Amino acid sequence: MRNRPAKVNKIRVKRGKLEKREAMMGVLFCVPWIIGAAVFLVYPIFTSLYYSLAGVTVDSVNGIMATPLNQIQWNNLQEKYVQVISHDQNFLPALLDYLVSTLVSVPVIVVFSMIIAMMLNQKIRGKGFFRMIFFLPVIIVSGPLLSLLSESSANTLSVVDTQTITGAIGSFLPPALATPVTSLFTNMVTILWYSGVPILIFISALQKIDTSQYEAAYVDGASAWEMFWKITLPALKPMILLNCVYTIVFISSNDQNSIIGLIKQAMISGTDEKGYDYAAAMAWIYAIVEVLLVGIFALIFMTRRDKYEKQGKKIDRQMRRERRKVLHIQRRQARHAKRYHRPTVR
Repeated sequence: MRNRPAKVNKIRVKRGKLEKREAMMGVLFCVPWIIGAAVFLVYPIFTSLYYSLAGVTVDSVNGIMATPLNQIQWNNLQEKYVQVISHDQNFLPALLDYLVSTLVSVPVIVVFSMIIAMMLNQKIRGKGFFRMIFFLPVIIVSGPLLSLLSESSANTLSVVDTQTITGAIGSFLPPALATPVTSLFTNMVTILWYSGVPILIFISALQKIDTSQYEAAYVDGASAWEMFWKITLPALKPMILLNCVYTIVFISSNDQNSIIGLIKQAMISGTDEKGYDYAAAMAWIYAIVEVLLVGIFALIFMTRRDKYEKQGKKIDRQMRRERRKVLHIQRRQARHAKRYHRPTVR
C-alpha cells in the first residue's frame, strides 16, 4: 500500500497579554483620528453633497433649512449644477484658468524641488540651515501672512524683470496659454514657496538610495547624467507622483485661489439664486476637476513594473503550471497502479 503522508497538526499560538495590550493601545491612539475624520471630514462631505442636491433656505430663527431627503424630486437634482455651468459667467473662466495654470505650475514646482533636493543632498556645509530656509516659506504660506504679502506685491517679481519674458511669451503663444505662463513668471516667488514640503520628500527618498549602486555604475564607466536617468530618477518616480498630488491639493486649497473666493461669495450671498446649495454645487464641480487633474498626473507618473519582474513572475507561473502537471501525472499513475494491482478474490 502507498504510504500516506501523516497529517500535520497546526499549532495555534495565542497572543500574549503584552501583544494584546499593544494592539489595544494602537486602536485607542487611532480612535481620536477616526472620530475627527468622521465628524470634520466625512460628515461635511455628505452634507455638502446633500445641500447641492436639495433646496436650502437660511432663516434667522431656525438657521439652515434644507429640503428633506424623501421630498427631493429627481427632476430638480441637477438644477444647481446646470445653473452653475450654464448661467454663471465667472465660474467657468476661473475654472479654466485654474486648470491651465495648475498644469503649468505643478511640473515647475516638482522639477525645482527635485533640483534643490539633489543639491541639498550633497556633502556641503550647513545643509540643515539651507533646508530650514527652503522649508520656512511653508509656515508663511500656511498663515495669514501670505495675504499681507500678496496685498503688498511681495510675492511677485518686478515688472521690469518680467516684461521682456512676458512680451516674448505673448508673441508666439495663443492667449489661452500665454496668460498662465506669464502669470507663472510674475508669481514665481509664490510658486517657489510651495516647494518646501516636496523638497523634504525628495531628500528623504534620495537618502534611501543605496550608494553601492552609484559606485558600481561609476566603476562600469557610467557618467553622472546616465546615473541620474538609470538610478536616481527611477528611485524618485513614486515620490514625483506623491509631490504632484500634494502640490495640486495645496494649490487648490489655498486661500489665494480665485475659485475658492467665488465659492465663499456664493455661500454668503443673500440673493435667491445663490446660497449654500449653489456654493455646494460649485465646490463639487471644483472637486471633480481636482480629481481629474490628480488622475492625469497619476497616469503619467504611475510606476510600471520592471521587465525583469514581469519575466520572473512569468517564469514562476510556468513552474507552477509544470508542477501541477507533474502532480496530475503522479495521481493518474497511482490510480492506474492501484487498479491493476488490486488483489483478485477467488
